[in-house]
Amino acid sequence: MTDSQASDSTVGKEHDELEPTSKSNLRLEFLPPIFVLPLHLSTEELHRAEDELSCHGAPLTYDITEARIVLGNIAKERRAKLELQWANVMIDESDNPMSETLLEATVEEDRNVPATKRRKLNKNLESRMLAAETTSSTGSAESETENEENTSVKPLSQLSISHVEKASVANISDSEASEKSSSSPFGLDSFAGKVKVVKLDWFFESLAKGKPQPLEPFTVYEAKLLPPQKSNVLAQNASTTLAARLSRPAAVHSPRMEENAVHEIVERAQADAKPHFPRNQRRDRVTDAMKNDFTGRSFLHAGGSQNQPFTRPSKLLHQTTSEHDEGMSQALPEMPDWVLQKKIYSCERSTPLHCPNEKFIEQLSSIKLARLLTGDEIGVRAYSTSIASIAAYPHVITSMKEVLELPGCDQKIAYLFHEWQASGGTIQAVADIESDQVLTVLRQFYEIWGVGAKTAREFYYDQGWRELDDIVEHGWKSLQRVQQIGLKYYDEFQLKMQRSEVETIAAVVAEHGRRVTDSGLEYIIVGGYRRGKDKCGDVDIILSHRDEHQTYNLVDRVTRSLEKEGWITHTLTVNLTNTKRDQQPLPLAPLAGGHGFDTLDKALVVWQSQDWPTQSADLAVNPKAKNQHPHRRVDIIVSPWRTVGCAIAGWTSGTTFQRDLRRYVKNVKGWKFDSSGVRERGSGRWVDLEEWGDPKKRAPTWQVAERRVFEGLGLVYREPWERCTG
Repeated sequence: MTDSQASDSTVGKEHDELEPTSKSNLRLEFLPPIFVLPLHLSTEELHRAEDELSCHGAPLTYDITEARIVLGNIAKERRAKLELQWANVMIDESDNPMSETLLEATVEEDRNVPATKRRKLNKNLESRMLAAETTSSTGSAESETENEENTSVKPLSQLSISHVEKASVANISDSEASEKSSSSPFGLDSFAGKVKVVKLDWFFESLAKGKPQPLEPFTVYEAKLLPPQKSNVLAQNASTTLAARLSRPAAVHSPRMEENAVHEIVERAQADAKPHFPRNQRRDRVTDAMKNDFTGRSFLHAGGSQNQPFTRPSKLLHQTTSEHDEGMSQALPEMPDWVLQKKIYSCERSTPLHCPNEKFIEQLSSIKLARLLTGDEIGVRAYSTSIASIAAYPHVITSMKEVLELPGCDQKIAYLFHEWQASGGTIQAVADIESDQVLTVLRQFYEIWGVGAKTAREFYYDQGWRELDDIVEHGWKSLQRVQQIGLKYYDEFQLKMQRSEVETIAAVVAEHGRRVTDSGLEYIIVGGYRRGKDKCGDVDIILSHRDEHQTYNLVDRVTRSLEKEGWITHTLTVNLTNTKRDQQPLPLAPLAGGHGFDTLDKALVVWQSQDWPTQSADLAVNPKAKNQHPHRRVDIIVSPWRTVGCAIAGWTSGTTFQRDLRRYVKNVKGWKFDSSGVRERGSGRWVDLEEWGDPKKRAPTWQVAERRVFEGLGLVYREPWERCTG
């Protein structure tokens, strides 16, 4: 607890002391070890709850594996069990099983429930605690006077020896009372080998009534614990809690033994509560937590670099003598020129939408996604390069030697292929990824529109959120608007749309574009649609006009027109970067940072079809009837005709193709490429690849403009369906 927090609850006290806010006679020292679950609690609320429990003698522990009672702001049995599993509490599945089918069903049910219908289930901790204090304080004046000397207690991590010794004297009961409590439902024997997850409301109710209430009405989940492994026996015996030691008869302890025990407890509590970090070292809690979750995992073993905190060096390729002889004698198929010439850029080769090695690529893509979710940017780039190379290879791969011939594929990819081939189409790392609970949650957060991998990790590790409901209930106000919309329409945005729907949306956008300009407006559907995908997750449309006066501020005019008719339900961002610089190339000056990859005008919008022929009849029957068409994500991009070829090339190509195109232009030509044009890196001068400067030579069509870009860069033109690098 910080000084400011302490000052709020300890009027007239020093900042390093904490006065218990409740005056109840409640005593909880006879209970087994208690752990307070931080789920859905702020730091201040968590400390307040722990301090209140400590004030009433509750035997707190900071290790959930030691606890037999887990108090939490939690209401669902499923969630309680998952919290125990995430905390590595070994529970006996056979005693109170939650089948995989039930887990899948409940997760699927959560996915299908619209975010707008999810209810906030938890009341504010502070208000409940104050209510309990008010109730317990009635008629307890005598108790307050009697216990007045013991009302100032510090948090467990700050207890001095004298405090603990005083507490031990007050907490030690006679043998008769101990026998009585042990035979009660709260006796230690009734918790042997078990753990109970109990609502925090139990403590508030007990606080209000001045005595411990039965646990059963507040118990969310109860499970048997698995017997500890032999390697953990000594550690478990050494992890004795404060209550277990102080509840023993005083005659057993000598003052020296008592003092040593207290010292050990205080040191453990302080170490658990606040790990030490050097002042000059910035603590990255997300990275620390990820190390605990992912160090040593199979999907992070292969490959990597010294800059990656979670990976190991790649394994050497192991072959038996027979395998080696077979590989040497087996003739390789005729290699394409880009393999023989070791061309490393995917923009220098053809990559079709479907290739002979799709099944293996699917496995590699799963590992790539896991690397992305765990913050391994180097690994993501390495796997992207390997996947693009295999996707461009025209033959079915049959050997590890064949893999090693491909540019961008090293021993780790060859080893994974060997495992995939030998196992009949599976890789253990992928199986681990699919069963990993942390990655499952991170992947779900990553699928929210507007949430990247870094934000997904912050949701999980910083905020402690474990499902979409947590974000809605506890973090809605902290989200950016695009994230709120992504969460609101999460289920609808997961739905793919047919090519015909993409074409319909683009036609409506073009129609409104011509309304605010003239018939000379042209539109091009780019993205996955132009690469030939059967189904698309969103729609990317480029608008352009040969008259630059017509493209000036066009994106704003188009979105306003579409909004008036209801096609656009939410306009999330409208960028007018190109309009603000009067649609001119960047000035003749050395390039500085901050221009970004794309400086075109664009709008990011949410779309809903207004094709509702029975609207009048439906509203007559039910005035609350709603449009049943799903919401769609649409990007509207505006490019002036002078650089329309660059815009189309950039927005059409696959992600790795785009990345390699920029790398190629930088390393081979010494230029900088983005969707708004090409510039010289030294001077910042615009390179007119599309010959806009000569009115007689200007590109007559956008198709010609795009081809001129490839030719000007010294590349063979690739059709859109040859740029499917992923």
